[in-house]
Amino acid sequence: MKVVAINGSPHKKGNTYHALMEVGKQLQTEGIEFEVIHIGNQAIRGCLACGGCARNKDERCTIATDIVNDAIQQMKAADGIILGSPVYYAGIPGTMKSFLDRAFYVSGSNGNLLRHKVGAAVVAVRRTGGSATFDSLNHYLSYSEMILATSNYWNIIHGRTAGEVLQDAEGVQIMQVLGSNMAWLLQMRKQAKDSIEPQRVDKVFTHFVR
Repeated sequence: MKVVAINGSPHKKGNTYHALMEVGKQLQTEGIEFEVIHIGNQAIRGCLACGGCARNKDERCTIATDIVNDAIQQMKAADGIILGSPVYYAGIPGTMKSFLDRAFYVSGSNGNLLRHKVGAAVVAVRRTGGSATFDSLNHYLSYSEMILATSNYWNIIHGRTAGEVLQDAEGVQIMQVLGSNMAWLLQMRKQAKDSIEPQRVDKVFTHFVR
């Protein structure tokens, strides 16, 4: 089994990376492959709302000049996905938000590619805004019918300079427990996949005018 982590920080080995690696090390001790995909330093524009991914049904965004389409296929092939983000103005950074909007819209428009994968959100923050960012990341996971892995507190770790989060003893434990719980869910998912898979249903779209 394999878990891919999306690093939404512009810093390749900043605090978001270190938080993800604490989760990843725990996964690896349980025999699960782990890879970090760094997207936070890329030029990724937002969704055009063109509807092309829904019309084409080719599992691709119509914007083909960046990392998004390759990352979608890596996420599709994985058993678990972690969304890792720093905090900008108490929220998800723009590059990460653009990536998530497009990747998850493509997934939903192509039969829900991420359905029933095990997912988790991880946030690295200096001081405040961690809970708001954590909540926003979880919106993507829960909308996609993913199985959310949890820890013994919110998946938030604190630090300012690169690597400083490793001094947050509680935060480090949160990441380690998250990795252990995620491994447990992945093992259960693997054993149950062929026997009790819930039936897929077509999404009903309405709005408040009708």
